[in-house]
Amino acid sequence: MNSEKIDLKSLTQPQLEHFLADLGKEKYRAKQILRWIYQRGATDFDQMTDLAKQFRAQLQERAFISSLEPEAAEQSSDGTRKYLFRLDDGETVEAVRIPMEEQRATLCISTQVGCAMGCAFCMTGTFGLVRNLSPAEIVNQVCAALVDGPINNVVLMGMGEPLHNLDNVVAALEILYLDDGLGYGTRRVTLSTCGLVPEIRELSKRIKVQLAVSLNATSDETRAGLMPINRRYPLSELIAACRDYARDSKQRVTFEYILIGGVNDTPADAKRLVKLLHGVRCKVNLIAYNEHEGSPFKAPEESAIKNFQEYLLQRDIVATLRASKGRDISAACGQLKGKLEKPKR
Repeated sequence: MNSEKIDLKSLTQPQLEHFLADLGKEKYRAKQILRWIYQRGATDFDQMTDLAKQFRAQLQERAFISSLEPEAAEQSSDGTRKYLFRLDDGETVEAVRIPMEEQRATLCISTQVGCAMGCAFCMTGTFGLVRNLSPAEIVNQVCAALVDGPINNVVLMGMGEPLHNLDNVVAALEILYLDDGLGYGTRRVTLSTCGLVPEIRELSKRIKVQLAVSLNATSDETRAGLMPINRRYPLSELIAACRDYARDSKQRVTFEYILIGGVNDTPADAKRLVKLLHGVRCKVNLIAYNEHEGSPFKAPEESAIKNFQEYLLQRDIVATLRASKGRDISAACGQLKGKLEKPKR
């Protein structure tokens, strides 16, 4: 039944205004509806009491308001909360609510069911790519998590490669930014990519968002072994695109570097990283590898983490160490799904 109707949560404001114009309604009605959906949590048109009854009946006939509720959730002792959402077609995706300092929280959301990128260290890649998420399915993860309290920042860093679903991700960002909706500013949303170079360049033309790039190695040989995308877009092309993105957006690019024991955590790696990032307006987010069952990789030694970070800091590179959260639950990307569903490889 809903397949013949329009999901209003997949519409940007201009798209909603166009939809309402077809119903003979004024543009300002879009703002009213957006406030009902995102600020008051309306899931039914009958709740929109400042709209005429006949108008609500029109909306009911032509549209619907989707929502998500977690099918499963796990709560860590440190406050990290992992959600598993069942979608209308039976597929599942994950989101993670991460507590920060001063009662703040960051939500990590998914953009695809599975992932086609095949990164060797990533649990999600073991499922392969099933399909893209719609703008509504992306935004609804945020709406569902808001039930548990305010969310200060959103990161598109969960299941899937956001730039492999560029059109729907851009639409979802436009929805997240709506002043009459959830009202997230561009500095409160971060998109993480494994390094699709043409899409990075296209993204900078279409919308403003904080960019994070999953780097994880300092040589093409090592990175290609960890991340097959590097065979298509080697480090030289990726770093050039990031340099341009930082210049055009006037924002630092964040390079995420997962430290994997004995693979990319040596002093030689740290030295190459400094050279690689020369001239790029950036910061480095170091992440200790989170071991999971079936993976051949190991977490780095504490001394290796400390030495790596200190080397970068001494050479004036902003290098933060992401605190490990949710280790007592399935908090890493794809782990909760992996407990409940069999990976494809």
